[in-house]
Amino acid sequence: MIPAIEIQRLNKSFGNLVALEDIQLSINQGEFFALLGPNGAGKTTLISIIAGLVLANNGGQVKVMGHDVVTRYSRARSLLGVVPQELVFDPFFTVHETLVFQSGYFGIRRNKAWIDEILYRLDLADKADTNMRALSGGMKRRVLVAQALVHRPPVIVLDEPTAGVDVELRQALWAFIRQLNQDGHTIVLTTHYLEEAEALCQRVAMLKKGKIIVLDSIRNLINKIRDISLQLCLACEVLPIELIKWSSIKQNDCYIFKIQDYVEISEILTILKQEKIEVLEMRLQEPDLEEVFIRIMGDKSFSAT
Repeated sequence: MIPAIEIQRLNKSFGNLVALEDIQLSINQGEFFALLGPNGAGKTTLISIIAGLVLANNGGQVKVMGHDVVTRYSRARSLLGVVPQELVFDPFFTVHETLVFQSGYFGIRRNKAWIDEILYRLDLADKADTNMRALSGGMKRRVLVAQALVHRPPVIVLDEPTAGVDVELRQALWAFIRQLNQDGHTIVLTTHYLEEAEALCQRVAMLKKGKIIVLDSIRNLINKIRDISLQLCLACEVLPIELIKWSSIKQNDCYIFKIQDYVEISEILTILKQEKIEVLEMRLQEPDLEEVFIRIMGDKSFSAT
């Protein structure tokens, strides 16, 4: 099966600024894929090249569903739906008119049923006849999502789709996008809400200074961090000497122990019981994608320079 998106030896510079360097990436059809990185890492530039809005330099190739985004631009673009980060809209049209015109750009007519479904799923049905200028920022972002979906593209790229969006819409949006993914659509997501990426995506590529420094499944990345934090609030002033072998930090009346295996929890609790120390509160914090991201981005060994 051909990849949904295939990128080979892609480079992009703006003058002396290297935005992307030797990017090689293949995203499978049907994947829910995360593209992460700090501001200025090159995510939006990469998306712009995939969408055919920016040309790469020094060779390199990008294909969408097997179609080159330069030599077969029209076909590649028809297979791609992009939700941009910026709020771009035509102030002279209503929401419904905007979607009808967007459909026309792809040669699609008489798709009222699909437009109505999109409006319903994105909670825009009651705004269908509202002028775009009258919408809030969150509502405008919903329309951007709707525009990206009117031609039913098999590949959907979401560039910070929930930025500035309320919690209720965020949940509705992800329920809709999940369903599209289950129906076979490939989803590529960039977001600063790392809990979203962890909950939704299977694989992740992390960009730093224009280079992909990590490409792996989210589960594998999290499993590589063995540190588990066990927080115990104890009815004691001093820890038993038997607990010194565990690295711990005291915060108020609580101790945070760094453990490597769940069996150590039982060992710690057994020692506390033997010492007749009451446990007032216990919490377990496992590593997550945010911790992985912070560690990788703060590790100088991953520097692209």
